[in-house]
Amino acid sequence: MEKTKTKSPWSWVPTIYYAQGLPYVVVMTVSVIMYKRMGVSNADIALYTSWLYLPWVIKPLWSPLVDLFKTKRWWIVTMQLFVGAGLAGVAFVLPLPSFFQYSLAFLWLLAFSSATHDIAADGFYMLALKEGQQSYFIGIRSTFYRLAMITGQGLLIILAGFFEVFTGQEPVRFSIETDPQKNQVKEVPSINNSRQFDDLTFVLTEEEKTVSTQTIPKEQADSLRQWVSLQNIRNGFVEPEEEVEDKVSWWSRTVSEPMGNWLKERVGQEDPADLTMEREQGNMALVGVQLSDSPREEREIVLNTGFQRGDGSIRLIDGERLVFTSANYNKTAWMLIQIDPKLDRATIAHFEGRSGNIPLAWTITFSLLALLFLGFFIYHKLALPRPANDKATVQEDGQGVFYEFFQTFGSFFKKKNIGPALAFLLLFRLGEAQIVKMASPFLLDAREVGGLGLTTGDVGLIYGTIGILALTLGGILGGFMAARRGLKFWILPMALAMNLPNLVFVYLSYAMPQSFWLISGSVALEQFGYGFGFTAYMLYMIYFSEGKHKTAHFAICTGLMAMGMMIPGMISGWIQEIIGYNSFFIWVVLATIPGFIIIRFLKIDKSFGIKNKK
Repeated sequence: MEKTKTKSPWSWVPTIYYAQGLPYVVVMTVSVIMYKRMGVSNADIALYTSWLYLPWVIKPLWSPLVDLFKTKRWWIVTMQLFVGAGLAGVAFVLPLPSFFQYSLAFLWLLAFSSATHDIAADGFYMLALKEGQQSYFIGIRSTFYRLAMITGQGLLIILAGFFEVFTGQEPVRFSIETDPQKNQVKEVPSINNSRQFDDLTFVLTEEEKTVSTQTIPKEQADSLRQWVSLQNIRNGFVEPEEEVEDKVSWWSRTVSEPMGNWLKERVGQEDPADLTMEREQGNMALVGVQLSDSPREEREIVLNTGFQRGDGSIRLIDGERLVFTSANYNKTAWMLIQIDPKLDRATIAHFEGRSGNIPLAWTITFSLLALLFLGFFIYHKLALPRPANDKATVQEDGQGVFYEFFQTFGSFFKKKNIGPALAFLLLFRLGEAQIVKMASPFLLDAREVGGLGLTTGDVGLIYGTIGILALTLGGILGGFMAARRGLKFWILPMALAMNLPNLVFVYLSYAMPQSFWLISGSVALEQFGYGFGFTAYMLYMIYFSEGKHKTAHFAICTGLMAMGMMIPGMISGWIQEIIGYNSFFIWVVLATIPGFIIIRFLKIDKSFGIKNKK
């Protein structure tokens, strides 16, 4: 027994908090990017992944169970096994037709297991370490939690992007050049079928195409668009749009549809496919593609094509996603490119199509994560100490733990200044709760629909690795500055630092820069400001939790924090799809105003947070 008690905290504190951070970032961020790459709509991504916040919102409600049954050590290793099972389940169902519903079910298992693991890990930390050790290792646990964020938002996304590229054929690349002097050409291009290829590859009608900048009648543009759509559907490259069911839910009928129509009439963004002039539209060009041979084993090969670089006035408006099978490989799939009708100069745009097996790429990624958590389970089963005070709660009377919990829960809402405190906890992150859901889709979406058209690997590096590093640096600086002057002095400056950098997304959505480093720098600035400003939010939760039931009240604060992220996040995709990225990011900036107003009504001791100089 003595040997287990003297185990160095270095042998388990870093690994426990690394294991604590990974499931959270997988559920909250990695799943968003995965579903985007799998073709799920922004509205569905935002709605259903936001619901996954719920376990962290309500975890204070079942936290007494962790005390009542078994030991904290038992809960930690058991939940790590459950997390591994959830990850394995996601990996198993991704290749299935109904992957979205099934994977969400396993992500729910993952979310509840992770939230329970958080409760047990924090409790075990306080039981297994002496008071001095707790203070010393608080920075260590935070560092390894941040490393888990970097792994999830950065390395995992880059890894999935690597598998996406290398599980398919060579990328398809073609360029469209405009020439004001060129005459209109109305012929349909054809593919040279006489060429022989050693490997399965895509064959284009033309890899370089020159198009006139002369406009064409709207009727001609509509006719060509309909022809391309009909050909791709008839040959099985594109699934026909599903008919909307007559039965509409009460919520849609009475709330979301009327409100959506109202917003669309006033600030809505037109569908990029409908951006037309009244009579004349920009010229169009056809690019056809076939497979050189039939795919083996009846598998589908999905070609995802988008703008790579060049002039954004040349847009791919149809044929972004084409599905090739043994039944249609020798037929021509069509991509339709349209020139901005205002463009009157010579320019060029480059497009790239990738055919990686996206379900397979993410299956491999989640399988590796599942194996990692199996390793955590085995390691912590052996490495965690067994402190004598880590035991199930003994009930000596009829009231028990649950009665005490409800008393504790009620005392939280009897605290002084509870009204402004609740408003602050729920509304201070109103803007950030929405931007965090739409930032990755914005970076991934094609430029044709208002996004920046980045690859999965680019997003992993920019928003995941660089962004998380900036977030960590901002948090370190925030803690250092708060210790010098206290929370009351810094809360307003930190609120400004957290919310004003959201303006960079307004800039990105309007300027549509193509520079990798400019986009990276903008995201880094936003994340640094968020890390610096979030210090004030965390300090206020600690301040408001002070008192007899400090631990339970802090858990309630974290639940309210999660609720403040969940509800706005649920509707963020719906708002974005109605008003477009430009107006959405302006709305996000406006949504930060309530947080500034509430600060004025908070009661904070001037000395709180200042480091003791004695």
